[in-house]
Amino acid sequence: MPESAGGGAKVVIIHDNPEWIPPLAAAFEAEGVEFEEWLLPGITLDLSQTPADVVYWSRLSASSHTRTDPHVKEYGRAVLAWLEAAGRTVVNGAGVYELEVSKVRQHRELEGRGFDVPRTVAVFGGDGLVDAAAGFVPPFITKHNQGGKGLGVRRFDSHADFADAATEFAPGGENAPIDGITLIQEYVQPAEPFITRAEFIGGEFHYAVRVDVSGGSFELCPADACEVPDAAPQFQLREEITAETPLVVRLAALLSELDVQLAGVEFIETADGRQVVYDINTNTNYNADVEAGESAAGRLPAARRIAQFLASQGAPALTQAVA
Repeated sequence: MPESAGGGAKVVIIHDNPEWIPPLAAAFEAEGVEFEEWLLPGITLDLSQTPADVVYWSRLSASSHTRTDPHVKEYGRAVLAWLEAAGRTVVNGAGVYELEVSKVRQHRELEGRGFDVPRTVAVFGGDGLVDAAAGFVPPFITKHNQGGKGLGVRRFDSHADFADAATEFAPGGENAPIDGITLIQEYVQPAEPFITRAEFIGGEFHYAVRVDVSGGSFELCPADACEVPDAAPQFQLREEITAETPLVVRLAALLSELDVQLAGVEFIETADGRQVVYDINTNTNYNADVEAGESAAGRLPAARRIAQFLASQGAPALTQAVA
């Protein structure tokens, strides 16, 4: 736990996966920003105490239950509620966390603001899975409502194949979602075999990355810990996409309305001209090759920009960078 105001950590990173922290820690150190980690589970809260007046950054993920225990989401909710009740600065706070852990909510927010989204049906429990899938023309895909790292994402090319696999998604099945909600979704075919991930820091566009999906995988994590040894580069910068690109302008406005300060938003461009937005990731990671390329080009990598942004959210002492 950090000390009271004026001592201890200056930025507290609340997270559930140590493997994602080293590149961020290096960026914090390079910018001279002090930080402390709160790894869930593993902390306790003295509810009689007031949390330190520092900057808190929630990096809690929708896939947290796959790493520690199934209650991590509830731990995160409790921590964020405690901090916000005390009026502390929480970047990507409780409301953003609820968006992170619910693709149903993401879909509603996107569609409600006029974005092109995949047709999606949410099935609660297992009884309605086959009937719901019958309303989709194959191929279609499944995914978990509380997803992340491709949880539950599978492509089905026939209704018969899905009927054979449906019990996997039902309660007790080997592919059952943690919250019991399975999404059945239109399969969107990209014009070329890649999707795009637009990164936003402090609500502002930072860069867009092309993610190769030619191998058919739905696990698109850009972090070092997800890298496949000896594989061809999967992530490349899309220089032609800028802060003025119309879709990016709309996405920035969406994130502002939702108070999402740090996020990666994924979309697909189809052969018939659709730009289909399908995922808002609020605990975004950054690919090492892309970040190294930014440094080589004399531009500030995303992790360094995050350190600067978080420092700017606190007291002046937080902004003292290493010379």
